[in-house]
Amino acid sequence: MNVAVVGSGYVGLVAGTCFAELGHKVACVDNDPKKLETLAGGGIPIYEPGLEQMVAKNVKRGRLSFTADLADAVRGAEVVFIAVGTPPGEDGAADLTYVNQVGAQIADALDAFKVIVMKSTVPIGTCDGLTRLIGAKTDQPFAVVSNPEFLREGVAINDFMRPDRIVVGASDERAIATMRKLYRPLTRGGAKLLLMDVRSSEMTKYASNSMLATRISFMNEIANLCERVGADVENVRRGMGSDSRIGRQFLRAGVGFGGSCFPKDVRALLQTAHDNGATLGILDATVKANVAQKSKLVEVVKQDLGDDLTGRQFALWGLAFKPETDDMREAPSIPLVEGLLAAGAEIVAYDPQAHETARVVFGDRITYAEDPYACLEGADGLLMITEWAEFTSPDWERVWAMMRRPAVYDGRNLWDPRELLGMGFSYRGIGRRG
Repeated sequence: MNVAVVGSGYVGLVAGTCFAELGHKVACVDNDPKKLETLAGGGIPIYEPGLEQMVAKNVKRGRLSFTADLADAVRGAEVVFIAVGTPPGEDGAADLTYVNQVGAQIADALDAFKVIVMKSTVPIGTCDGLTRLIGAKTDQPFAVVSNPEFLREGVAINDFMRPDRIVVGASDERAIATMRKLYRPLTRGGAKLLLMDVRSSEMTKYASNSMLATRISFMNEIANLCERVGADVENVRRGMGSDSRIGRQFLRAGVGFGGSCFPKDVRALLQTAHDNGATLGILDATVKANVAQKSKLVEVVKQDLGDDLTGRQFALWGLAFKPETDDMREAPSIPLVEGLLAAGAEIVAYDPQAHETARVVFGDRITYAEDPYACLEGADGLLMITEWAEFTSPDWERVWAMMRRPAVYDGRNLWDPRELLGMGFSYRGIGRRG
């Protein structure tokens, strides 16, 4: 099938590339000349494992192209995906400016029946509004479909190619048939396509991310209570996760959630509830708990060393909001770094991928090391922020020898406190016992 994807950011580029990998002919549209130049030169503007190689392969085979000409891409497509940004406004609601702009441009370009698919995460009712907007500008036939993405940064290709489910919100029979045909390479392999009404599809995305965010905040609060009552949250997690009604996913305590999805989507759903006269008390508590958790390690450090950290130096392992990405959006490292800097501390940080994106946030206020051990010389504490695989089994003797004060603040409960305490380190985790 011929597919156009408008927006070549994270979602659009991954989706467009994966559709090409499935055999479709895909034109990705973007209005950023620098991004198009990068893509045309064989690079990609984001870090996602395996994506650059997949882009190059499908470009070479003629199934994937990049263009600034939206009208031409729309006219040549059977299916047109909208994958533009919906950034949060001051009130937390999703800003639909780009969605509406693209919708108007698609309307002007329509020359035959097209299925217009909303891939961006949008508030409930957006697709109905888009149908009205496009219908007011054209007499050409079309159908608007909701098809939310469920991609996790770092494993997005696998998530697309081996989905838990494919959610499609549609009522037009031609559109439904088109979506079944589009996803046939995946459904033939066993993927589930869940057909529902458009508004339920839009709600499914927000409800899913909000549920996962709630689990994270719940476990963080349980961890904080564990510290007070002498329990170990890792034991609690294993006990809870063994219950088939609960499961093991998203039960790890830490320094809070970040990224482009969970914080934004939870706030957007809260705003939707407010606009419709409803109260979502659990989600409100989820947000408040997450904000507090991001300051957790700053408070712990100050408990150990006092409020004035002037002359103290700290090593940070990890800056991105999660492993296998360079994404710094709402990363827990941001309030942590700002809190330590405000107290007078100096920071030397290492992240395998996020140095450039971190510079946009911190500038030269912190030092960026070229390897994890380079952070440690003269450090008064090692703070684990992002659980990259390379941090799992460090050379602790080397770590000890380099630090001025051998103290470990394990914000992801990555290490065994008994091992470190036995070596003479001071260890503070999230809800852990020694």
